[in-house]
Amino acid sequence: MSDLEAFDFIPLQIDSKSKAISAAPNIPTSRALENELAALNALHRSLHTLEAPHLVPPPPVPVNPKRSANLNKLRESGNAEYRKQRYAEAIKFYSLGLQMALTRPAWEPSQLVREEVHALYSNRAQAHMQLSNWPEAAVDAEASVEAKRQGNAKAWFRRGRCLVEMGRLAEAREWVARGLEFEGEEKELIELLKEIDGKLEEEKGRRDA
Repeated sequence: MSDLEAFDFIPLQIDSKSKAISAAPNIPTSRALENELAALNALHRSLHTLEAPHLVPPPPVPVNPKRSANLNKLRESGNAEYRKQRYAEAIKFYSLGLQMALTRPAWEPSQLVREEVHALYSNRAQAHMQLSNWPEAAVDAEASVEAKRQGNAKAWFRRGRCLVEMGRLAEAREWVARGLEFEGEEKELIELLKEIDGKLEEEKGRRDA
């Protein structure tokens, strides 16, 4: 049982405009009560300062089917332009798809966004590679891996290839070796690692000569 023997009933009132809670007029209060009411009113004010999206409940359907359909069309259009070797146009479509995927509302599943962006980043990386845009391709491939580390061997390979083309062999070796930890015995990655090791040996031989 509680040691409390009695309590005082203190009438409270709420301001119709500010919604602030206070003790009724002419009611004696204590410092403890004043602190409690101040904290409660501060919490109320802070909730009202939240951005509007946090106050809007999610819709009945958690995923917008129109957005998904439009995003798929953009990806397919990018793929079509890539097959026509119109790489700059493919990059534009992939970029539009990424913009659409990355601006999905917060209530839509994050895993859906990751699946969409990993493929788009990887595809855009490949298009950049065809134009020898090695730095841009390397950044996109890394972003793809960040979205999906396992089951994404193409992105691991593409960034590794970009690093090789930029002459960053030690970094490329470290990257590809890490990719093999996630992707297992992936043939392309194994072959790229052998190529990198060969180039590193050549560099060492030139330094020692």
